[in-house]
Amino acid sequence: MTDSSSWEPVDEAPGAPGIGPTWCSSDKDFVTTALEGQSRIWLTLGHGIGNEIYWPSTGQPQLRDLGFIVETQGDWIEVKRHSTYTLSSPSPSVLAPTVVHQGSGWALRLEWIVDPDRDAIIVDYELSGDADACYALIAPHLGGGGFQNTAWVDDDLHAIAVGAEAALAVSCEGGFTRASAGFVGSSDGWQDFAANGRMSWTYQRAADGNVALTAQLPRRGALAIAFATTSEGATVLSRSAVAAGVDKARSRFVGGWKRYADSLDLTGIDERWAGMVAHSAAVLACHEDRTFPGAMVASLSIPWGNSRSDLGGYHLVWARDSVESALARLAVGDSQAADRTLRWLCATQHADGHWGQNSYPDGRPFWTGVQLDEAALPIILAAALRAPTNDVEVVRMVRRAAQFLVTNGPSSPQDRWEENQGTNAFTIASVIAALVAAERWLPAQDAAYCRLVADYWNVRIEDWLYAARGQLGDHPIGGHYVRLGRLGAVADARGRIDVRNRPDTQIDAEDLIACDFLALVRFGLRSADDPKIVDTVGLIDRVLATELPTGIAYRRYNNDGYGEHADGSPFDGTGIGRPWPLLAGERGHYAHQAGDDPAKYLDSMVAMTGTGQLLPEQVWDADAIPERGLEPGHPSGSAMPLAWAHAELIKLATFARRGRPIEMLDEVVDRYASHPAAATWVWRIDAPFAKVPSGVDVLIDHPMPFSIRRGDDAVESALEAMGRQGLRVTAISLPLEADMLVDGAVIAHISIEG
Repeated sequence: MTDSSSWEPVDEAPGAPGIGPTWCSSDKDFVTTALEGQSRIWLTLGHGIGNEIYWPSTGQPQLRDLGFIVETQGDWIEVKRHSTYTLSSPSPSVLAPTVVHQGSGWALRLEWIVDPDRDAIIVDYELSGDADACYALIAPHLGGGGFQNTAWVDDDLHAIAVGAEAALAVSCEGGFTRASAGFVGSSDGWQDFAANGRMSWTYQRAADGNVALTAQLPRRGALAIAFATTSEGATVLSRSAVAAGVDKARSRFVGGWKRYADSLDLTGIDERWAGMVAHSAAVLACHEDRTFPGAMVASLSIPWGNSRSDLGGYHLVWARDSVESALARLAVGDSQAADRTLRWLCATQHADGHWGQNSYPDGRPFWTGVQLDEAALPIILAAALRAPTNDVEVVRMVRRAAQFLVTNGPSSPQDRWEENQGTNAFTIASVIAALVAAERWLPAQDAAYCRLVADYWNVRIEDWLYAARGQLGDHPIGGHYVRLGRLGAVADARGRIDVRNRPDTQIDAEDLIACDFLALVRFGLRSADDPKIVDTVGLIDRVLATELPTGIAYRRYNNDGYGEHADGSPFDGTGIGRPWPLLAGERGHYAHQAGDDPAKYLDSMVAMTGTGQLLPEQVWDADAIPERGLEPGHPSGSAMPLAWAHAELIKLATFARRGRPIEMLDEVVDRYASHPAAATWVWRIDAPFAKVPSGVDVLIDHPMPFSIRRGDDAVESALEAMGRQGLRVTAISLPLEADMLVDGAVIAHISIEG
C-alpha cells in the first residue's frame, strides 16, 4: 500500500466501469439514527448487514451495502446470503441493533452504533469460534450514482463521487490486514472469493465506475465508516471515531434513544400493542431529517431497489405521508415533532397554496403532480396541534391552502394513490374537513365562503361517488361508493377510468371500488351506521380483503397493478397489486367507530412485520417463492419500512383513549353530524349541474369576470360580477329561475325541484 496523498495507481483494478449499479432490496431489518448530537447519518440494515446509508439528509443514500465474508475451514461464506442470524436491541423503542451471524462452529457479532458526535457509523465486531478470518465488503454509491465513483486504498479505505461533494472513508481499529479496490462484477471482493476461494487481489485503485472496497479485518475490533464533502474530511472523521472509542459513542447513542423512549406517552394503550406502538414511534423518529428538521421521508428504502439504479425511492417527502406521521407522533405525546413538520410544511408551500407531489427534504421537487389531499392535510395538522390563530406563518399557510382548495376542487389532478384524476372519497373528505377547520385562521368573509363551498361539496358526495350498481367479474353488485368519480356535463359515478399500472386497461368507474370511502366516516362527514357506508364496507370485505397466515389486509382497489408480477419478479411499471397492512389499520378505525373490536386488525398489522418488526407497504399474497424471499402474509419487495403504515398502527392503537380518530376535529363533527343540506350550490364550468333542490341559491363561480344572460335570447342588463378580495374568486350568487349562459357556456337545462 502507498501513502494516501498519492493518487497515482500502483495497480489499477481491471473491469472498468463494472456492471450496472442497483440499490438494495427494500426488505429491511432495522433503521436507526442518532437522536442527539450533530450526526447526520441514517443507517438501515437488511439481511443482517448494512444496507443504504443516508447522508447528510434522509433524502440522499450514499452506500449500497456494507457486508461481510467469513473464511472458515477452507471455505468462505457471505453472511448476507447465509442468512442465519439473530437481531436484538435494548428495547422496542431503543433502536441500537446488534446482529449475530452464526455458522458451523463460528459466530460474527456486529453491534451497529451511529456516532452522535460526527457523521460516522461504528461497527463493534467480533469473530469467534473456528473461523479463520472475516472481511468487509463495501459498495459506495456516492452522490446518488453508480458509475461516477472512484475508490482507492491505503491505510484506510476511500471513495469519492466524481463531480460531486461526497466522500467516504473506512478505518479499522488496529488497521486492515489487506485491502483492495475494484469494479463490481469483475474485480470486486466477492468476485475474488468466487474465483479464488480466498482474498487474493489487492488492487489499489478503481476509477470512475461502479466500485467496491474489500478489506480483511482483525478478529476483534471497531470498524468506522464516515462521510464528508472531501476525502480528507471523511478520513479525519473515520479515524477520530475509532480513536474516540466505542464506549463513548455507544453511551451517547443508546442514551439518546432511552431519553426519547421515556418521553413517549403510552398511557391507556393495550399492553398487547404497547411495545409495537413504542417501536413504531421510534421508527417514525428515524424518518425525520436533521439537516432539515420536520421533513419526514416516506421510507428509508427504495422499493424493489435490487432491480433498479435510479433515485426513485421513497426517501422523499410527501405532504400527505408527513402529516400522517406527524399526527401519529402527536398521538404519543410528541407535539414538538409534529410542530416541526408543520413548520417544514409552512416553509415548502408553493405560492399558490399547494405542495408538490413530493420533494427532497430540502424542498427541491422530485415528481410534480398535484393532489388536493396534500393541500388539505396540513390544515388538519395545524388544527390538531391547535396552532395559535395569531401565528403569522400558519395563518399565511392556511389561507394559501384554503384558497387553492376552493379554487381547484372538488376534482383532484391525482388521487391519494397518485394515479388518476377525478373525485376521490379520501381526497374530498380531507378537503371538506380542512375548509371547515381553516375558519379559525381566516377573516370572517373568507371563512364563510369556505364553509359554503364545503357544505355544497359535502351534499354532493353521493352524486359524485355513489353508484347504484356495478359489475365485478360475472357478479353484479348493488349500491356502493366508487374509487373515483368524474365531473362532467353530468357529474356522477360514471365514466371510464384508466388503470395506471395496467397499460391500455380502462374500467367503468362504477366497477372500481377502494377503501378510500372509509375517510368519510373517519373525518366526521358520515356516520358509521349510514346504510351506504355499511353496504360498501361489506363489499370491500368481500372483494379487497385478503385472509393470510398472518391475518387480514386489504388491496388498494380491485384490478390494481402496483406490485410484484405473478412469478414474484419486481414491479417494473406493471404488476399485480398486493395487500397493504396500513389499509387493515384504516379498516380497524372504522371497526372502532362502528362499535366493533379492532383487535384483529392490529394483530394482523403486527404479524405482517419483517424480522425487525418493520411494517411494509405490501405483503405477499400468493404461494411462497422462497428463492425470491416471498412468503404469504410477509413483506414483499415494496417499501419497508413504510412510515405511513407505522403511523396508522399508532393512531389505531391510541384510538381508544381518545374515543375518535385523531383526524376527526370537533368543528367538523359539529357541522356535519346531522348531514345538513347546503343553502347554496356552487356552479363552475368544470363542475356543472343540471338541477338543484327547491329553495337553493346558486353561486356562479368563475375565475374571470363574466356576465350572465337569463333565458335563451333575452340579454338582461349588467349582471356583471365584481372581482373580490380574499378567498372568494370572481363570483355572483343569485336565485335560480331559468336556463342561463355564462360567457356563452350553457348551464345545461337546470330545473327547480319541488
